[in-house]
Amino acid sequence: MSLQPIPSGPLRTGYTTGSCATACAKAALLALIKQTSVQQIDIELPIGETASFQMNSCQYSLLSASCSTIKDAGDDPDVTHGAEIGCKVSWNNNNEIIFLRGEGVGIVTLPGLAIDIGEPAINPVPRQMMIREVSQVLQSQNIIKGVNLEVFVVNGSELAKKTLNARLGIIGGLSILGTTGIVKPFSASAYIASIEQGIDVALANGCTDLIINSGGRTEKQLKKLYPHLPDYAFIQYGNWIGETLQKIKMTPVSKVVMGIMLGKAVKLAKGEFNTHSDQSSWDKDFIIRVATESGYPSAICSQIQELTMARRLTELFPFTENEPFYQTLCSYCYQQCISVIPEVSLSLLLFDANDQMISYHLHY
Repeated sequence: MSLQPIPSGPLRTGYTTGSCATACAKAALLALIKQTSVQQIDIELPIGETASFQMNSCQYSLLSASCSTIKDAGDDPDVTHGAEIGCKVSWNNNNEIIFLRGEGVGIVTLPGLAIDIGEPAINPVPRQMMIREVSQVLQSQNIIKGVNLEVFVVNGSELAKKTLNARLGIIGGLSILGTTGIVKPFSASAYIASIEQGIDVALANGCTDLIINSGGRTEKQLKKLYPHLPDYAFIQYGNWIGETLQKIKMTPVSKVVMGIMLGKAVKLAKGEFNTHSDQSSWDKDFIIRVATESGYPSAICSQIQELTMARRLTELFPFTENEPFYQTLCSYCYQQCISVIPEVSLSLLLFDANDQMISYHLHY
């Protein structure tokens, strides 16, 4: 999920990879049956709406047919926006609808996801969508046959490198996703889903100690501290601290180490669990109170009002382990988090812009 600012004004919705794959499966099946090119197809979305898709390509023979479309994610900064998604359809002798892994679609290699190990990474709702549309076509044409659905994403293996798929155990390509069929711009639903799936994968693989962090920069430092832990023990919460903690609350996770940058910590300390700049900003009056509580004179505390960015707090308070300001700030962050996950052993690691670290743990 991109962290770029949300544009002003109305935003255009788009369609999920699951919707695109479903449209291509239906179009390819009709092309195979009728031995004619299909250029446009309508499908029913899980939310009950009908959506129309233009085919980018359509090829067919007596044995198989393949159609593709260009994904339109609307105004959402999705890595798959503009990707070519398609489905190759062929008959089978099992009288079943079978999902096959095509080019650019990942394969599931770890337990904890809704799809079995060894299966192509096509999520349950897109599978249901494709089964429904394909079954309706077969019924309308009075055909009793099994169908293979080989979903593909052109250049999907490269696009997948921009996602968190690898740490979820989805190797070699993208996931075919979607629960409603549509993409709501900047909804963050995909990122939050990846957080929840990441925690599920960690637990399914016997990991009850999690290292949660804001992104690649802090995670790089944390991996140096915990080199013995597997990749799936590291969960990137991005800006969605609240959703991450709520998921942890519902699991048997016993220990959490939280890495957090100073700019996010000043927001979390006050109780802002979504730290995106469009959702929250740091409250200088609150931070002045933190500094005052830490014992600093008003002459220093008042200078906080002049700072343009929270990272510049290190100009007033040296970023060292025993500096009172940061210990008080971490204490506030700790209390906010522990109010959500009171049964979990929590440690905080605070990072500045130079990747220096201060640790905090409340000992009883």
